[in-house]
Amino acid sequence: MPSDAILDGGSVPIELVRNIGIMAHIDAGKTTTTERILYYTGRTHKMGEVHEGDTEMDWMDQERERGITITSAATTCFWREHRIDIIDTPGHVDFTAEVERALRVLDGGIVIFSGVEMVESQSETVWRQADRYHIPRIAFVNKLDRVESSYVKTLDMIEERLGVVAVPLQLPYRDEERRLQGMIDLLSRQLIVWDEESKGDSFDYRPVPEGIADDVEAYRERMLECIAEADDLVMEEYLTSGDVCAESFHPALRRACIDKGYVPVLGGSAFHNQGVQPLLDAVVRYLPSPVDVPPVQDVESGERREASVDEPFSALAFKVINDQYAGRLVFIRVYSGQVKAGGHAYNRSTGKGMRVTKIYRMHANQRTPLPATAAGDIVAVVGSTPIFTGDTLCDKEHPILLEKIEFPEPVVFIAIEPRTEAEQGLLSEALDKLTLEDPTFRVRYDETTNQTVISGMGELHLEVLLRRLRDEMGVIAHVGEPQVAYHETLNRPLRVEATFDQQIGGRGHYAKVIIELSPLERGNGLLFSDRAQDDEIPKQFRQAIESGVRETLTNGPLAGYPLVDIGATLIGGSYHPVDSSEIAFRAAASAAIHEAYSVGEFDLLEPIMEGEVVTPGEYLGEVLEDLARRRGEIRELQSRETVQIVYVAVPLAETFGYATRLRSLTQGRAMYTLRVSRYEVVPMGMREKIIKSRGY
Repeated sequence: MPSDAILDGGSVPIELVRNIGIMAHIDAGKTTTTERILYYTGRTHKMGEVHEGDTEMDWMDQERERGITITSAATTCFWREHRIDIIDTPGHVDFTAEVERALRVLDGGIVIFSGVEMVESQSETVWRQADRYHIPRIAFVNKLDRVESSYVKTLDMIEERLGVVAVPLQLPYRDEERRLQGMIDLLSRQLIVWDEESKGDSFDYRPVPEGIADDVEAYRERMLECIAEADDLVMEEYLTSGDVCAESFHPALRRACIDKGYVPVLGGSAFHNQGVQPLLDAVVRYLPSPVDVPPVQDVESGERREASVDEPFSALAFKVINDQYAGRLVFIRVYSGQVKAGGHAYNRSTGKGMRVTKIYRMHANQRTPLPATAAGDIVAVVGSTPIFTGDTLCDKEHPILLEKIEFPEPVVFIAIEPRTEAEQGLLSEALDKLTLEDPTFRVRYDETTNQTVISGMGELHLEVLLRRLRDEMGVIAHVGEPQVAYHETLNRPLRVEATFDQQIGGRGHYAKVIIELSPLERGNGLLFSDRAQDDEIPKQFRQAIESGVRETLTNGPLAGYPLVDIGATLIGGSYHPVDSSEIAFRAAASAAIHEAYSVGEFDLLEPIMEGEVVTPGEYLGEVLEDLARRRGEIRELQSRETVQIVYVAVPLAETFGYATRLRSLTQGRAMYTLRVSRYEVVPMGMREKIIKSRGY
């Protein structure tokens, strides 16, 4: 379909729509692959390069400077009469929220693996995120132009590390000097060779060279056996004739991919323009359309909504950005029905009606107005009332509430203040805008230090946001050193009680509560339960008690950090038929928790990072020595081709400045990926230092 069809909205039947995300470890080649897809589908007329800073999808100045994707970007292109809506997601762990919200609204995905580093820890993290949303995937093994790369080892690692059935559709063909000459299509037994002069736009099919014919037959058999095991019709054909025709193979692999989680695997070199067209063919052949995935349902009633324009309108807001021209743009995924520009919708999450004033098809940061949007679309809208990330938009006559998107808690914080008091308002306004865009960015006022504190997912995350504050919003602020978001927890059960009995404004207020507190396993957060009898505390006061408990537990006794992994159970108390009130019970609950602070035993918890450091072998000793100084625990050492991979767990507090240190230790040749995996008790010596640094 010509690219001008995109400007008209590119209306195609919903069965021919593919909503996909491109995901991977940092530096595996996501953005380069996306740029090639846009070029070969006619969406762009020039290939952008990450190293030259002229990519379409990495449009922010910082993305082009750093050579990494920071914000997920959406675009639309067409291939073989299908419309493909693509979201290019970041690979860096600090921007995991961008991946999370994209996965929530996608139907399928391409996961890109580097044929050199193979399956890395962040690849596993992204894979598990996609598992949570049951997203069918295709794997693309990139960088096969590199001499040290291995398609076969990556294929085997995908099966072993990710626990899936990987179906090889291709094999790379190299010359005697291991230079990539093309990819062999296993089903048709043909070598695909891309033309360098046309930047890979034209390619031809050739017979399989004799030297690799045995390998082709072995992997072709592996491929056919995978599909025969998954599909009875293919099994019958395979047993009868010893082969499977394309007309049977493609639908069977599509069913296995969508229903059973089989992963078709292709390969190539996006940078050298090899392998992208077969990848696009695989997207339209094997990944689901909106009608192939389970219908969305109401989280309260369980009512289902089919992916059809004939159903009532429903959509989920998954991203908010502040556009300097269009104002507040909200990205939505439309699950059912349709709505016109200027039409009305109902925000079920806020309970407010609204007008959808503008609808845009997005291409990175470029907007094309649309007259309407319908089931299966991913578009950006402007609303007459504020829409927030995770809000459900629907038809007021047929309301539905969709599941919200869960985001991880921030782990690093920094104190921030304006240069002058006059700039306080500008700073607050700019921080509010960033908070609306990024659900993992938080702003709070710390009363103990009289400072504004911002928190995020890591050093890079906050660094990027502070740059945006300066460059996009013109706000220059003073910032402190990065700090760790510690937690506190109880280490043994206890029972406390408190009575509130006071005269306020000429009226008595009375409440008594008895609360049991107990430690929970790590990662359980705060659980409140209620075992009190109605004749002790009437039901109308229970919510006030829970609020009092939760509010007080945000400020712990050791160093003022929030308490986690605690079970709080209301087991009894008493009330007065006239003098009891919600205020009294909230105050009594808060007093009970403060009593627990004075008599209980508490631990300080610190976030632990897990991941890998990939270093050339000659620097391994220095890297291990440095990790040991940082309280790092080495889990495993692996040799892979020319590099050593160190699997490590290290406290977040010890990782500040690690990127610079690792570069200097290894002359810039090592790289690392670390993500917060859990919280653990801080050693006693460290604990005292942290408590003193907080002024407790």
